[in-house]
Amino acid sequence: EPLLPGRHRSTEALIFLRVALPFIAGFFVSYMYRAVNAVLGPTLAVEFGLNAGRLGLLTSIYFLSFALFQLPLGLLLDRFGPRRVNATLLLVAAVGGAWFALAHSATEAIAARALIGLGVSGCLMSTVLAFVLWYPAERLSTMNGIAFAAGALGSITVSVPLELLLRVWPWREAFMLLVGATLAVSLTLWFWVPEKSARPSGASLGGQLRGLVSLIADPGYRRIALAVGASQIASMSLQTLWMATWLRDVAGYGPSQVARGLLAANVAMIVGYLGFGRAADLRARRGLSVLPLLAGGIALASASLALLALGTRTGSLALWCTFVGGSTAIVLSFSLLSRRYPPEMVGRANTGVNVFGFSGMFLGQWGLGAVLDLWPQSATGYAPEAYTWALGLAWAIQFAGLAWLWSGRRLLERPLVTAG
Repeated sequence: EPLLPGRHRSTEALIFLRVALPFIAGFFVSYMYRAVNAVLGPTLAVEFGLNAGRLGLLTSIYFLSFALFQLPLGLLLDRFGPRRVNATLLLVAAVGGAWFALAHSATEAIAARALIGLGVSGCLMSTVLAFVLWYPAERLSTMNGIAFAAGALGSITVSVPLELLLRVWPWREAFMLLVGATLAVSLTLWFWVPEKSARPSGASLGGQLRGLVSLIADPGYRRIALAVGASQIASMSLQTLWMATWLRDVAGYGPSQVARGLLAANVAMIVGYLGFGRAADLRARRGLSVLPLLAGGIALASASLALLALGTRTGSLALWCTFVGGSTAIVLSFSLLSRRYPPEMVGRANTGVNVFGFSGMFLGQWGLGAVLDLWPQSATGYAPEAYTWALGLAWAIQFAGLAWLWSGRRLLERPLVTAG
């Protein structure tokens, strides 16, 4: 049963252990896959002969396959529940990870990373849905913040620790450790987590599809979705790939310094997720909207990115950390959706928004790589002047999404409940 105020702490701890922790572990693993190329990128570029555009494609294809599966994923989650769907998909991710570790060509590696993206496509949304099923509404933002912070720990794991491991292990063997972790989480979900679904008894597939159509027809939903996509074009595509090359090519960092820079950014991400989650729940308990908090975080990130795009070098790592931390406010969009729609529609609502978010990540990583390729490469990487245009483009898109979201704030603050 969902947690209730005053419930015994031992019961809360048991639900965290039996439900929350396994789903959070899955999200931790998915973030490792998401961010691993920030450190592996230079090695992969040399081994497979990749320019910036092809490296961007190799990394971002994960996000494309992730995005393409979000709408069917929402139907599956609402129909079969988060446990079975996520456990099954993680087996697919393990197959993709093993294939990636054994790939002998860029084409194989790209196909394998697409399979990984499909396999981890349920980690975030199954976690969000599990929280909706087991926790009261006033704790959702905090629980989501904890999950995203765990994802940031996954990014940290593939920053400095991975760079140190690669000094003594080949990257392929190191990658197989990630495959083993994926299998372990899948088995835990299958055999440890209790079953629970929000689908009403007798709900038909046709009824679910009609509910999905009603979501798309909601102008507030479309506004949130476009803002999420615009923000992720900038934030996640830079953080999981091009921030590392910027530190190398513009700031002049060596490999170990780049890894430490990524570590600092991921710590900022943890602080952002936990801080925004806690602040959002405090506002929700007072009956206040989380929208101003979301917009304020993205505005802070946008200001930091603008300074980096304009060529600011003094305190550049602090600006990157502020950009990453501020961008985490976009996670509050899931809290907006969870409060806007009934529990049986949360899976479809969140996965629909994820189509835009992960499509943005794909377009950002690939597109910014294509921008970098417009300039001749330097002796050590990409042309420093190319980053001004790449970061400027990312800033313009993120800021436009923020402006679009904020202009519809009155619409978004009105409750809307749709059954289906």
